[in-house]
Amino acid sequence: MNEMSRDMVMLPPMYVMEEKLLRDNLSLIRRVAEEADVEIILAFKAFALWKTFPIFREYIHATTASSLSEARLAMEEFGVPAHTFSPAYTDYEVDEISRCSSHLTFNSLSQFGRYVCRAKAVNPALSFGLRINPEYSEVGTDLYNPCAPGTRFGVSADQLPDQLPSGIEGLHCHCHCESGSDVFERTLVHIEEKFSRWFPQVKWINFGGGHLMTRKDYDVPRLIRLLQGFHQRYPWLKVILEPGSAFGWQTGFLRSSVVDLVEDHGIKTAILNVSFTCHMPDCLEMPYQPVVRGAESLPLEAAEQDTEGCIYRLGGNSCLAGDFMASWRFPKPLQVGDEVIFEDMLHYTTVKTNMFNGISHPSIALLHTDGKLEILREFRYEDYRDRMD
Repeated sequence: MNEMSRDMVMLPPMYVMEEKLLRDNLSLIRRVAEEADVEIILAFKAFALWKTFPIFREYIHATTASSLSEARLAMEEFGVPAHTFSPAYTDYEVDEISRCSSHLTFNSLSQFGRYVCRAKAVNPALSFGLRINPEYSEVGTDLYNPCAPGTRFGVSADQLPDQLPSGIEGLHCHCHCESGSDVFERTLVHIEEKFSRWFPQVKWINFGGGHLMTRKDYDVPRLIRLLQGFHQRYPWLKVILEPGSAFGWQTGFLRSSVVDLVEDHGIKTAILNVSFTCHMPDCLEMPYQPVVRGAESLPLEAAEQDTEGCIYRLGGNSCLAGDFMASWRFPKPLQVGDEVIFEDMLHYTTVKTNMFNGISHPSIALLHTDGKLEILREFRYEDYRDRMD
């Protein structure tokens, strides 16, 4: 096949979620919730593809929001009010957020004092919580570390009065990012040491997200034992977890195609019809090198030592100079029209994409268990134009 014929059959980019893999994750999450007697809810900040919510509702019964739009999505599309936390509620949004929420967690005592009466007047059924800072986290990337020195998240133990303000029924903490149960075990020691004296004053505790229980090497029995042990020590506390990545972990891919091949100083770059900065921003922010189906991940400098002609940087199609990653070894030299599949591209990626540069946005599809591919969303010029209104 020559390059011209390859161009003619080149496919547009597409995120594809696989229903079977999603259900596998949901089944495991439901099992953990049942065996540990906890509530596990979906964090929209990692996954908010609402057309898949009918599948989610077969396994879980609540979600968590961090903004007005997410709270409305919970109420209007998932069908239940949200467990909402925001670092900064505002005068012009707090009323509607309160209407769309079952739980409202405040980031500071000052925010609680400012809005608790107003929120209660709007929704008398609200349960109020306070975010706490255990001052311990094993998250290695500062961009994702909510407990780093100087953090803007939560109240440390030395800032809490002996008696919590009237109306606070729960505590919320978030210390993890794609972490294992061993990390949770070590973190739990710090949480209890610093805050257990306030546990008798509350009804629930939310251990936040970052519990990557659907990862293959995650020690699920250990997590269940930890949660069961916590229940034995504090039987009156309802326990909530709100992972995001765990739901969408390894449930789908981003399909792209090679549109050009360029070389400079002996380094070959395959230009794709997708963009790292637009469509896979976490790869550059974290940063991490995604898995490419059928290719071997290599260090950055490997592209300069290519003797077989099969090592490439992969370049995005935006005008940002840094819109590329390196390096991968492919089984054979790439050609224009070749398909490049980025694995595990559903969680976080689909909620963080942008239309910088007006780059054509990948469509979103669901691959059903019967093999049928359902297109959930296609993006057009109007989607870009209307963002500028």
